[in-house]
Amino acid sequence: MLSKMRNLLSGWLAKIFFGLLVFVFSFFGIESYFVARTDTFVAKVDGHEVSQQDFRTAMDNYRQRAQQQSGNKLDGSYFEKPEVKRQVLDALIDRQVVMQAGEELGATVSDVQVRDAIAAIPAFQVDGKFDDGAYRAVLAAQGMSPLAFQERVRSDLEAETLPQAVEASAFATDADVDAYLRLKLQTRDFRYVQLPAPGAGEGEGAVDDAEIAAYYNAHRSDFMNPETVALQYLELDAASLKVDATIDDESLKKRYEDEKQRFVLPEQRLASHILVKVPANATPAQQKAALEKAQKLDAEAKAPGADFAKLAEQNSDDLGSKRQGGDLGWVSKGDTDPAFEAALFALHKGQVSDPVLSSEGYHVIWLRDERAGEAKPFEQVKGELAKQMLDSERERKFSEVAGKLTDLIYQDPSSLEPAARALGLTIQTTDAFPRSGGQGIAANPKVVEAAFSNTVLVEGNTSDPVELGPNHIVVLRDAKHTAATPKPLDAVRDAIRQRVLAERAEAAAKQRAQTLYAKLQQGGDLQAIAADAGAQMLTAAGTGRDAQQPEQALLDAVFRMPHPAAAKPSTALVPLEHGAYALVALDAVHAGDPAKAAQQERSMLRQQLGRMYGAEAVREFVAALRGAAKIKTAEDRLQ
Repeated sequence: MLSKMRNLLSGWLAKIFFGLLVFVFSFFGIESYFVARTDTFVAKVDGHEVSQQDFRTAMDNYRQRAQQQSGNKLDGSYFEKPEVKRQVLDALIDRQVVMQAGEELGATVSDVQVRDAIAAIPAFQVDGKFDDGAYRAVLAAQGMSPLAFQERVRSDLEAETLPQAVEASAFATDADVDAYLRLKLQTRDFRYVQLPAPGAGEGEGAVDDAEIAAYYNAHRSDFMNPETVALQYLELDAASLKVDATIDDESLKKRYEDEKQRFVLPEQRLASHILVKVPANATPAQQKAALEKAQKLDAEAKAPGADFAKLAEQNSDDLGSKRQGGDLGWVSKGDTDPAFEAALFALHKGQVSDPVLSSEGYHVIWLRDERAGEAKPFEQVKGELAKQMLDSERERKFSEVAGKLTDLIYQDPSSLEPAARALGLTIQTTDAFPRSGGQGIAANPKVVEAAFSNTVLVEGNTSDPVELGPNHIVVLRDAKHTAATPKPLDAVRDAIRQRVLAERAEAAAKQRAQTLYAKLQQGGDLQAIAADAGAQMLTAAGTGRDAQQPEQALLDAVFRMPHPAAAKPSTALVPLEHGAYALVALDAVHAGDPAKAAQQERSMLRQQLGRMYGAEAVREFVAALRGAAKIKTAEDRLQ
């Protein structure tokens, strides 16, 4: 039987059969098995995809900022909340609609703006001034080229250009300032009676076992021992690794020769330019007009006795440099557009280029001065080389050991013992801590997040490496997990009795206050009501928002009350702290006098109001862009 089947499958019949199969499947989508596409975007804005990597980067940045602002007090679970992830996604969508609008409107960022922004970053400065060597060293340490970093900065600036323009267009008038001052300096005349908080005697009475048990069952979550976990962990820190590197003059000199290019001050050009902008979607006529203007300015700049700075100040479209006569300062290779750079470095000192086309438009470039690159001597960089050599060896060893550690815990995720033995590491432990964190490494939100993850608690495995800092990681596993458990009723019986008595007292005080307030609403005299309640009526006339008396909660409530009608006060029952209440009768409202504000205060208010109006205008602008955009989100991919 099998022999017959083999003969059939190897003959002409088999060829026809498989040919028909290929024909049929080609029309019914078998190719999808080979060219299947899996969408991975978290949002799509008018066809532009926001990737999961974009979201993860934004989420990491948000997490870092939030923890810094909170002093690392935020629980790691906070960042897993859907509303927090949605907030980060919305920010990415806002950025995308703004950048697309900027591209359509031709809102570009010049090379000068990029250079100025980079020069202002403290990490690239020495003694408060931009240092090209520091700039390149920092980028090299991060594995980033100057051009890649410049594009990142340009992208960030482009995302800010339109919002800043919208914000700058907002302003406050004298009438706005006057209206604000009339509210800010407003005073109010009112009378009030403070009803004291319930005293200890007001909540007395028997609380039977049935009532205690019912309260316990209804509020069980209030009487829980928190979920805790104690950890075992292995810590690997490059700073504490012992290295065997030999650092002598010979090895340092060899490294110096091998990396001499790093210590060469780059060749630089002192340049000025005149920019004739070409719109992003320029028509042939616009391009021609821009070129003709640039050629005319170029001819004027090359004329004997020409004042290039004056020409730039009067004609350049680069707002960042025109006021300085087109001055760009010292420029190194990699700082500018490739076409601009090629033209600049082809000039000799004192020469003016022909018009050069870049992404911004046409440039007329004047080379004012030049300086050749020169190498720093060995003795000047010897200390730096020694430190870098030691750090490099530590980083190399850290990478080696971290790789082995990762491999070992993946091979046996059920125990730390094999990895500890193989790498000579010590298994350490933490005390038990809740989801809010603990001491030592348990104070780190990333550690807390890993400790309470499914990998560690549910699956019982060792965590992935958790980064505590640069070249500093831990891997951890559950040593003892204690689930949240209700406290025994007998342990909280007295606390519940006190709660019940306190709630009774607060309910009685509230009922009493509401009864007295009903009398006030029905036209009762506040003085008489106070006397019946054994309290005192107090009067506050001409009281402003920043008055020291009465207490702030009462004062805030008074300024939220509606203006009184003619000959009839507004009334309110105001809850205060600890179950106290106040009965309030608002008699009069007096607008503030804007003339009492000094001119300096008015100027500051105008600026503050302008910023507030600007921020609101930006929110409305972004909302309008979002409303006009076609946006698709995939919140199930927010990981």
